[in-house]
This record gives sequence, C-alpha cells and structure tokens, in this order.
Amino acid sequence: MDSGGAVSALGALAQEHRLALFRLLVQAGTDGLPAGAIAERLGVPNSSLSFHLAHLNRAGLIKQRREGRSLIYTANYAAMNALVGYLMENCCAGAECSPATSPGCEAAPNDERKSA
Repeated sequence: MDSGGAVSALGALAQEHRLALFRLLVQAGTDGLPAGAIAERLGVPNSSLSFHLAHLNRAGLIKQRREGRSLIYTANYAAMNALVGYLMENCCAGAECSPATSPGCEAAPNDERKSA
C-alpha cells in the first residue's frame, strides 16, 4: 500500500458510523452481511448506510456481491492487512515485533525511562 491508499482508507474510517460498519463486517467474516442487517445492527437509516457503504467501497475497504436480490457486504481483508502493514512498516526501530511481548514495541535501550 502506498501513502495515498493509506490516506484514503484512514479517511474513510475517520467517521464513527463507517468505523462501526467496518468493524461489524470484519466480525461477520467472509459470509458478510446484507445491507438490511447492517442497518438494523447499527441503527443507521438506509439512506445514510448507502452513503457510508459507498465511501468504504471507494476506499477499497469493503466488497459487495449479489446473492439473489440482496447485496452482501464483506470486509476486504487484503486491504485491511495492507493498511495495518503500512502502518506497522519499520516499527520498533527495525526490530522484529512480537505480539507476545507487549501491545506496543519494546523501548530501545536509549529510550528507557529512569526512575527518580
């Protein structure tokens, strides 16, 4: 992912309803959800939901497919992983990160805090 794609994706997620929508689709897995179920779960009117779905779709964060008369929406996991990878690129001062060590990076030796 390049910086333009990251800005587009982060911009799409920088709104409360779109962030909740994206998280819901991530949790739904590859089966996805129809628009009606999304609207019901989020308590968002259909007209607003269409706007938010289109915004996330343009940013490449979600996909849609037709099943009969329904549109099913799913998270685009490849795009999500690319965004996370872009954000984590060169983290931890180039040292390999490990989720087992801590939620963040270990402080480099010269960054250690001294107690008084």
